[in-house]
Amino acid sequence: MRYRPLGTSGLMVSAICLGGNSWGAAGRRAWGAFGPEESRVFFKAALDAGINFFDTADTYNAGMSESIIGAELLSMVSRDEVVIGTKVGIAIADRPNHGGIGRKHILASIDRQLKRLRTDYIDLYQLHRIDDVTPTEEVLATLTDLVRAGKVRHLGASTMPAWRFADLAATARAKGLEPFISMQNLYNLIAREEEQEMIPACRHYGVGLIPYSPLARGFLAGNRDPQGGATERARTDLIARRQEYSAVDWATAAAVVEAAAAYGCSPVQIALAWLFSKPQVVAPVMGATRPEQIAEAAGAVALTLDDATIAALESPRAQAS
Repeated sequence: MRYRPLGTSGLMVSAICLGGNSWGAAGRRAWGAFGPEESRVFFKAALDAGINFFDTADTYNAGMSESIIGAELLSMVSRDEVVIGTKVGIAIADRPNHGGIGRKHILASIDRQLKRLRTDYIDLYQLHRIDDVTPTEEVLATLTDLVRAGKVRHLGASTMPAWRFADLAATARAKGLEPFISMQNLYNLIAREEEQEMIPACRHYGVGLIPYSPLARGFLAGNRDPQGGATERARTDLIARRQEYSAVDWATAAAVVEAAAAYGCSPVQIALAWLFSKPQVVAPVMGATRPEQIAEAAGAVALTLDDATIAALESPRAQAS
């Protein structure tokens, strides 16, 4: 495993982050749904692979994901050996102040999250989404208070307009408030829109990328076809099934399969290696539906793609531009 600092910080994280949307999802969906005991197998596989970075959110399975990390993962490893990231901002109930990033909701949320996680601090506290109400200064002051109180070590953010993130980062810098060190955004060989504005902004402010959905919800795993695919997720993931893939997308997926054959590895590893070729990417957030997928993903860390392969992977989109 490789370890790198996250953004302009001293926080060292593994090049693969294990995402927690499956933990506590048992009974909620047909694919990637695991209870506490099943999750332990995944945590062990991650720890055995050298992964020290785990990501979750307060809204993942109504808080069950955080609870499983606290009860299971932290019973298997010393707290100091792992980096735990969680998120706040998506509504947890249809009532005022039960969502968004206002001071009242964040301060109420952090204590509930610490209790579920069975820890007294969170390594990376991320804005899951941004609202259109809370002033920038209120958000930053609240998050800075959490850091200074010792409840949070570092700050991150997730999907939002690039100009909003730039406003947060610039205001924090100007007012001497806690900076953001990470951006968890949608970025993969299929979804590259972030290259236009968000990634340049992150580069300017020294923010590391921890992109989610690095395999485009499994589309880049080499097991999909226009009718769906053989996996349970291909058949039942409603978000993926609503996605209308273009000819460029299918050509990109085919290029991934071709590169995998040339390198003697899996399409998953090629898709991850492409992300690793981008300097701003620190640790893709990888979900897993089988424990062996974790070792497969970890195997991509040592894979370096040559310039010709990178160009071939990017060629379908380049030709369509």
